[in-house]
Amino acid sequence: MGWGNRRIHEAAAVCAAQFPAIGLIWWIRDQLGDDYAYAGATGALAVFGLLCLLFVAPLVLPVLGLLHALAQVLPAEVLARRAARRARGPVWVWHLGLTSVLGVAWAALALLWDWPFTTTAPLFAALGVLPVLGFMWLRRRPRSLSGTLLPALFASVGLFFLTLLGGVLATVTGIVDEYEPPALSTGQVTGVWRGEDGAVLRLGTGGRAQLTHLPAEFEPGAGDPYAARPYTVCDGTGTWLLDGKGGHDPYTTGSGGRPGVVVRLDGGCGHETYWRIGGSEAAPELFVPFGDPDAPVVRILTRD
Repeated sequence: MGWGNRRIHEAAAVCAAQFPAIGLIWWIRDQLGDDYAYAGATGALAVFGLLCLLFVAPLVLPVLGLLHALAQVLPAEVLARRAARRARGPVWVWHLGLTSVLGVAWAALALLWDWPFTTTAPLFAALGVLPVLGFMWLRRRPRSLSGTLLPALFASVGLFFLTLLGGVLATVTGIVDEYEPPALSTGQVTGVWRGEDGAVLRLGTGGRAQLTHLPAEFEPGAGDPYAARPYTVCDGTGTWLLDGKGGHDPYTTGSGGRPGVVVRLDGGCGHETYWRIGGSEAAPELFVPFGDPDAPVVRILTRD
């Protein structure tokens, strides 16, 4: 392919430089989205996870940078040089265009894992832009290893803190809103909800419920909240009611909890279970974090 060790090092360095900022964007997006947990229960864990990520980053980034360079940026450079010889034009223009094309091609392959193409295609295409611009800058610099790694390190730190500052400003100014669960009506909640392992919750009119392999809280004093499966599984019938103010949320007092659906079972299986409302208006969800509040087992139901 005509790639020397120095060129591979340069490509891996410029590719790796953008991943800390990308990881931070991903982390901010997750924090602003639904965390499927109790209010405030996972804030400390989220910060701890970010700190762990920063410590692990020096080990992971070189590998990610090398893989990205070999999969997208360097092949696009080879194709760009050939295209520039045959069709004329600046190599860097061809490089930008072809690395975007390769990104779209990888996004098409990601359809095998059910990744949404409309989201992954522009993201994968954009992943090649900064490395190509980095190559252009490196051509004007000394061609030593330190002349490649140090600028990449400074660029990576700068991108990370710019992303952090932008995220803070966007949140403070209201450009990016924090997640709010959808306000569902009784009619929107009524229907069939399904989850993993064949779990089905049918919420009928008149407040009647039918359960099939549905997770439920243990009776008080029963079960182990730290077990691998800190819930029981129930079949049968029961009743339900919509709690739009979260007054029945067991992890709050009074009103002000998360809106949800209270499911009470007939018979001796399980205990009253509070299914919190999550997702969005277009794709609502019901979920319960069972067990240890710091490391819950989350079961999610989606609407048919």
